[in-house]
Amino acid sequence: MKRTLTVVAMLMAGTAAHADGELHLYNWGNYTSPDLVKKFEEKYKVKVTITDFDSNNTALAKVEAGGSGFDLVVPSAGFVKIYADKGLIQELDLSKLPNHKNIDPAWMNVEWDPGRKWSVPWQWGSTGISVNTKDYGGDINTSAIFMDPPKELVGKINVVPEMGDVLALATMYEGGKICDDDPAVMKKVRDALIAAKPKWMAMDYSTVEKMTKHDYSATVDWNGSTLRQRLAVPEIHYGYPKEGYPLWMDNVVLLKDAPNAENAYLFMDYIMEPENAAMLSAFARYANGIAGSEPFMPDDMKGAPELYPPAEFKDKGHFLTVCTGKALEYQTAIWTELQK
Repeated sequence: MKRTLTVVAMLMAGTAAHADGELHLYNWGNYTSPDLVKKFEEKYKVKVTITDFDSNNTALAKVEAGGSGFDLVVPSAGFVKIYADKGLIQELDLSKLPNHKNIDPAWMNVEWDPGRKWSVPWQWGSTGISVNTKDYGGDINTSAIFMDPPKELVGKINVVPEMGDVLALATMYEGGKICDDDPAVMKKVRDALIAAKPKWMAMDYSTVEKMTKHDYSATVDWNGSTLRQRLAVPEIHYGYPKEGYPLWMDNVVLLKDAPNAENAYLFMDYIMEPENAAMLSAFARYANGIAGSEPFMPDDMKGAPELYPPAEFKDKGHFLTVCTGKALEYQTAIWTELQK
C-alpha cells in the first residue's frame, strides 16, 4: 500500500503540447516518479495524467462506478483478484510486454496472480512503526507504540487511516492472525484500539511532512515513507513489530474500458526495464519486483534498514490479504467505531 497522500494531478506541460497520445494513471498519492514520467513522455510523445487515490477501497469504488477514463490503476495484492473477478480489468497480452521476462521469479507466481496474467509489479514493502528516537529511546520493534503507548509518546502518535494495515498490526499484537475470524480475538482487538485512540494525536496520511517537521513523534507507517523521513531527520527509525507486521505489493492493471490501451502497454513495459523500475524506487523509496534493478538504485537505498529487516524480524512479516466473511465484518465494525 502503500504511500503518503499528496494531491498530484499531472503532468508535464512542456511535452504535453506535442503529445501523440494520452495515458491516464490512477495511483496512490506521492508514489510516481515525475522524472520517470517525463522520460516516458519524451520517448513516446504520450501525455501522462496522474490522478491520486488514498485507499484501495476508494480506487475500487471509483473504477466500479464506470466512466473513469483511466487506463491503468495500481491496486494492492489481494485487490487484483477482486478487479479481475468483477470484470474490471483485461487479461494482459504478454506479446506486448517483452520486458515481462524481467519480473523477479519471486514475484512471478504470486498468490493473487499466478503467472502474472493480470498485473505487473509496481513496488512492495512492509507496514511498521516510524519513531523519532530523540523523543523515545525504548523498544520501537513493537506495535505497543500505538496499541499501548509509552508515556513519552502519548498524544504525539499518528496512525495512518488504512484499515487493512492497522487491523493487521493490531490483531497480531493481540495474538491473532491477519483476517482472524475468532470473535474472542477480535473483541480484544476492538477493546485495545478503542482504549488506545485517546492517546493518539491523529489518523492522517501526511506522515513524511509531519514526521520531518516534528509534528508527530511516532506513526504507524510504511517502510519507504520512513526511509524518506530518516534521510531528512536521521533520528527517525523504522520499527518491525515483533508481534507481526504486514507485507504488501502494489501492482499495475489494465482497465477493461481503458481508452488508451496501447499507450498503457507501452507504460507497463517501460516500468519493467530495470533502470526505470529503479527510478520508481528512487522516488518513493520502496523495493520493486524487477530483477536487475538493484545496480541502478540510489546508494542510500542499498542496505537501508527500512528495506532489509534484521534477521530476527524477517519471519515476522506476513502478506496482507483481503479479508472476507466474518473476518471482514469484524474489521469493518471495529474500523467504523474507531472513526467516530
